[in-house]
Amino acid sequence: MPPPGDFPVEVELRRYAELTRAAIREELSSDEISHYLRPALIDYPARGGKGIRPALMLATCEAFGGLIPDAVPSAMAIELLHNAFLIHDDIEDGSLRRRGRPTLHELYGTAMAIHAGDALALRGMGALRANIDLLGSRLAAAVFEEFDFMARHTADGQAIDLAWREENRLDITPEDYLDLMMKKTSWYTTVLPLRVGAFIGSGGAADVKPMIDFGFFLGAAFQIQDDVLNLAGDPSVYGKEQYGDVREAKRTLTIIHLYAVADAADKRRLQQLLAPQTSRSPDDVAAVVAMMEHYGSIGFAREFARGVAESAQAAFEQAFAAASGPGRDFVAAMIPYMVDRIY
Repeated sequence: MPPPGDFPVEVELRRYAELTRAAIREELSSDEISHYLRPALIDYPARGGKGIRPALMLATCEAFGGLIPDAVPSAMAIELLHNAFLIHDDIEDGSLRRRGRPTLHELYGTAMAIHAGDALALRGMGALRANIDLLGSRLAAAVFEEFDFMARHTADGQAIDLAWREENRLDITPEDYLDLMMKKTSWYTTVLPLRVGAFIGSGGAADVKPMIDFGFFLGAAFQIQDDVLNLAGDPSVYGKEQYGDVREAKRTLTIIHLYAVADAADKRRLQQLLAPQTSRSPDDVAAVVAMMEHYGSIGFAREFARGVAESAQAAFEQAFAAASGPGRDFVAAMIPYMVDRIY
């Protein structure tokens, strides 16, 4: 296997993602979609994005001996669900930017954005019907069960995230954060794509249990880097609203570290600044970011992400012990990519 640094991650990521996007474009070009819904429905999928979820699924399918076309409906399903989740998350968080443009509710209004998110989620689950003829009823049912389990966990994780903010919880530990990441981020970003890819590639023969640990660490590294980029990334490259996590009072790893190490006066100030229903001015946001820099919270998160990525590397060897080829190489190269990426 070539060293991860020598592997063309971005090239392969775009290749896998485009295979999925082509299927999505065909799916959303249906004449049955009214002209009232179509503009909002196609907006987020047309903006692109990294395509990490379908890429991991297609590459893992290849690594375990399968053919990419066999996994495309499932890859399309997770990408459609991802875009549905993004639309609803942006509304719940009051986000203003997504992939370098105004969020869907800013463009089309909250009601139409909610409806478009619902429609994308329904089409995502509907895309799995193709697996019955493509994979056979037994394997198609196993894939559907994976999606069903993921969807329930992701919804529960989002509820926990919202509740922590509403209750102004600041007594959260890094372990609490990682538990949330497993539910909200890792299961649908990495664990499900890896497990489904291995299922399809091996015809259901692969042991997918090790994908849970590997996917957890890989997804957590991705999310922590996302938290860091929101604070210290280049806004013109990152594509989301800079400091949006602070404005929305999200309980990120940086906030958790800051509250844990801050002195009593700064703890009281944070409780005020991050309280629910509070309108945080640019000065308020800047004050929180300045505290993060003073207490080293951003640096802490960077180092934490690298430690999680090291755990992912160790877990990868077991999860992909029976895999081979370029698909395996791609997934291996995604481990350092998760913490080195700039968008």
